[in-house]
Amino acid sequence: MSLEAIFQTITPVLLTGFFLVLFYYERIFPLRRPKRSLAPRLAVNLTLSALVFVVGGLVVRPVALGVSWWTERVSFGLLHFLTLPFWAQFVLGFLLMDLTIYYWHRINHTWPILWRFHNVHHVDPDLDVSTSFRFHFVEILYSALFRMVQVGLVGVAPLTYVVYELVFQVCTVFHHSNLHLPIDWERRINRALVTPRMHGVHHSVVGPETNSNYSVVFSWWDRLNRSLRLNVPQGQVIIGVPGYLQPQDNSFSSLTALPFLPQRPYWRWPSGKASVRKVGKASDNCFMEE
Repeated sequence: MSLEAIFQTITPVLLTGFFLVLFYYERIFPLRRPKRSLAPRLAVNLTLSALVFVVGGLVVRPVALGVSWWTERVSFGLLHFLTLPFWAQFVLGFLLMDLTIYYWHRINHTWPILWRFHNVHHVDPDLDVSTSFRFHFVEILYSALFRMVQVGLVGVAPLTYVVYELVFQVCTVFHHSNLHLPIDWERRINRALVTPRMHGVHHSVVGPETNSNYSVVFSWWDRLNRSLRLNVPQGQVIIGVPGYLQPQDNSFSSLTALPFLPQRPYWRWPSGKASVRKVGKASDNCFMEE
């Protein structure tokens, strides 16, 4: 069995195990107090996530791997134009995959048509591991086009792709979790990786905070692109999108239809008041505790 096949086989097992461990510990050591009861949210989030994995498994992964095999066969893509040993191609390919994911995530926030679909992920009124893969299946479907361009232009090897996908998914589960880590631990981890506090700011009801902290694996992409925001006390972070925080907004049928309906003002409460926060300048070297 090839290394690519081994990684594809172990990914679901590792991901499920990691999900269950974090799901257990975030109940014992929560970072934020939940606003809604768990069972209804869990049913909706897991149903949406199941659709995501079906579309990902049937469309995105085969397309990306097919392009990866093609670039290797015809020596196409940036990495094939560089004379590097395999380990260096692997490291550079891994980094370029993560950097381009950063830009793809940012585009999903800044292009209105894409935000309509990505908003389904953000309107969850709480943030925990069940939010990790709660996306609209159409967003996953059209992300296959991005994957074609990403993998084709970078020219990553199939092994690099499957390893990155495993790390990408594990990190996604980790930073969406509601796990309260000791602040000193989190500061150290966050020097390199995205952490729950950092990503919690990204799910804030305050628009400029949601439009920050786009990184998925390595946190330094936000530092390099000046989109990092860490100076929000976690006790002041309210999760969700103000225009979509009614209980009925988070039903499965509402979330499925949401991108196709007239959009409400995202960053205004039902009263019409804007969701804003007056804080100091964003810092890249500190978290503020409650």
